[in-house]
Parts: sequence; C-alpha cells; structure tokens
Amino acid sequence: MQRILALGLIFMTASFGTLAKETQGQVAIAIHGGAGTISRANLTPEGEKAYRDKLEEAVRAGHQLLSDGASSLDAVVAAVQILEDSTLFNAGRGAVYTYDETHELDASIMDGSNLAAGAVAGVRTVRSPIALARSVMEHSDHVLLSGAGAELFAAKQGLEIVDNTYFDTETRHHQLLRAKQTLKQDKTAFSRPDMLDYKFGTVGAVALDAKGNLAAATSTGGMTAKRYGRIGDSPIIGAGTYADNQSCAVSGTGHGEYFIRYHVAADICSRAKYLQIPAEVAANTVIHNVLKPAGGSGGVIVVDKDGNVSMPFNTEGMYRASIDRQGKVHVAIFKDER
Repeated sequence: MQRILALGLIFMTASFGTLAKETQGQVAIAIHGGAGTISRANLTPEGEKAYRDKLEEAVRAGHQLLSDGASSLDAVVAAVQILEDSTLFNAGRGAVYTYDETHELDASIMDGSNLAAGAVAGVRTVRSPIALARSVMEHSDHVLLSGAGAELFAAKQGLEIVDNTYFDTETRHHQLLRAKQTLKQDKTAFSRPDMLDYKFGTVGAVALDAKGNLAAATSTGGMTAKRYGRIGDSPIIGAGTYADNQSCAVSGTGHGEYFIRYHVAADICSRAKYLQIPAEVAANTVIHNVLKPAGGSGGVIVVDKDGNVSMPFNTEGMYRASIDRQGKVHVAIFKDER
C-alpha cells in the first residue's frame, strides 16, 4: 500500500510539474512603436538597428516578467515604459510637439480579467503616462483623467513629475518646424498621404500571462503640431486600447480620428468574441476591410486568449516585436517582413 501511495504521489507531482510548465509556456507578448510611411529608403542602417534593438529590449523585458510569473499588466507597463523612455518613439521622452511648442501626452491601459481600465489625456509633467493610467485604474473611481487634474492625481500618487522641457528633443522640434511650414503653405496638407507621419506615432503592448489574463496598454505624444487640446484614440478605451479575457487584447497606432470613429480595438475583440472567429481574422478585417476603405491608416497588435499573436497594418511599415507561446522572438519594421 505504501508503495502504491508513493508511486501515486510521484505521478501527481510529475503531472503538476508538467502542467505548470505547460501553463507557463502559454505566455505571449507583442509590442509596437508606431505605424506610418516607414521604408528602408528613409532609415539609415544605424537608425534601423537602434529601432530594432529598442523594440527587442522592450519585448524581452515584458516577456521575462511573464516568464517569472508576473501579471500581464506588469508586463505591458514595463514594455511600454522602456519605449516611453526612448527618444526614438512618439511617447514619453520622445513625444512630439504641439503647435505651441509644448508636449501633451496621452495613455491608457485595460485589464482583460475584469474590464477595468484607466487613461489620461493632455498631461504635460508626468514622466510615465502609462504608469499614471494604471494608477487611475487601480487607485481612483474613474477611467479617464485629463490635464491639470490628472497631473495633481499623479503627484498625490507619488509618480515622477518632470518639467515639460524634459520631453524636448532636437529631432522632434525640427519635425514641428517642418510641419508648421507645410501647414502655412497648405492648411489641408495633413490630409495628404505623404503627411501621414505627422498624425502617427504611438507605442503599445499586449500580453497574456500564465494565469490566462490579458492586458493592453498604449502611450503617445499625439499628433505633431496638434492644437486646441486635440486628443486622439490612444487614451480612448475601445478605440486605441482594449482587452477582454474572453477574446483578445489590442493596442492600436494610426490616424486617431478614424480609430475613434470606428472603435477599432473594441470592434476587433467583439468580432472575435461574438462571431467566434480567430482574433487574427478579426484584426485583418477591421484594418484592411473597414478602416482602409474609410480612409483610415494604421495598424494594431493583438494577442488572443490562447496566446496567438497578430500584427496587421495598412501602412508601409510598423515598428513591432513579439514573443509567442513557443518563445520565438520576432522583431520587424517593414511590410515585407513576416
């Protein structure tokens, strides 16, 4: 009898260990650094390497947390913060300028396990907008805070406050001057295809953790030369960010007004959930068959409830990276990279 019990205990222990490994193997993460008119012709080899290195750093950091048992929320925040702290991307440190030569940042986050969400818009003095968005979700009764009120909340939460000049960069300032000159010559210039990059620029992350919980996070500096307190899709839950454990997690990048009007992130999750189709099919349908015919440009990153990753876009390129359930690392920029 003792021998039987011992063998049974060994079998149960081995089975539990196998199950734990299998469960741990289900983690997945994807990130993006914005979509737009990105081609090899307008990227130097050094510039391309810098983008790829930073994308890989961010996706590996998020994946390491997932592999160590951290939550999907922890993973997406960590990945996004690395991108926020880089001047390469239009978020955080690399945020573009408004028309008045300041910086106004937006961010949002969503927890797929309970549909909790937090977002901030038009903040000027918070080093990490995504950290503030998470604080709004976890430590307030609200979903979206904006401007001075959001900054006051950030200070009370003990988040790092910086001067608006912290976000100043020479590259972005030159970009603003070019944009203002173009607008001076043609007030409708931003509607031209060759001007799309002035509208784009966002970072985001989506992840599935070992407990099966999904999360999505998005952060941006908005549109170059934006005016009048313009807010795009990034802080709008359902437009630029959405997560639901019953379907998928989505973070978008592109022409924000279209993402808002077509409720892109939530539409993808809803199609996957209610039509019972793969999230990849839903994402491709929305990006290519809904958004593009309407005149909207951009892309999304998606991780579904089973850990499948998809990253469709209808622009020339999208800075993106992922680590799938098998641990395969994928870093890409251009359209012809699979």
